[in-house]
Amino acid sequence: MLEIVRTNGVIRAKELKLKGIHQESLQRLLSKNLLVRSSRGIYTLPDIDLTENQNLIEACARVPHGIVCLLSALRFHELTTQAPFEVWLAINNKARYPKEDILTLRIVRMSGEAFIAGGEEHYIAGLKVRVYNIPKTVADCFKFRNKIGLDVALEALRESVNSRRTSLDELWHYAKICRVAQVMRPYLESIV
Repeated sequence: MLEIVRTNGVIRAKELKLKGIHQESLQRLLSKNLLVRSSRGIYTLPDIDLTENQNLIEACARVPHGIVCLLSALRFHELTTQAPFEVWLAINNKARYPKEDILTLRIVRMSGEAFIAGGEEHYIAGLKVRVYNIPKTVADCFKFRNKIGLDVALEALRESVNSRRTSLDELWHYAKICRVAQVMRPYLESIV
């Protein structure tokens, strides 16, 4: 069981049960301080450094079909001064809403190409976290500007273009996918 945790970094009790490992083994490792309970149903090694993105890691472990988006993705890419107290996750329209009471999650539903496009896999402390890329995140900020505020969307647009971490063509591509091309057009033209 320790090898599984070393490989994955974080393990869920549900996954251990599926692998045929009994709950008693988990309790023994916890009592010997070989494992640490980081949140309900999630266990890690005691010496692992999960960094400042621990909430993202735990959220992706609890909601494996979710993708980090909006304010959390902006924070991950260091494009905002905002520090969200909740983890923003995008899930498919047809996916079941996660039953989560430990982590503070903010769920956004997306469908089709708007959900699939722009997802990247990043590794934080050796653990896989799915996050939308920068141009997709900026386009999403304009799509959900009523939830996060137009000022945040404009800050993300300015910062991503000024830092040269994305091009106007990439922004336009994702603006069309997210169906906010007409909303973003005046802001993109003002940058050029």
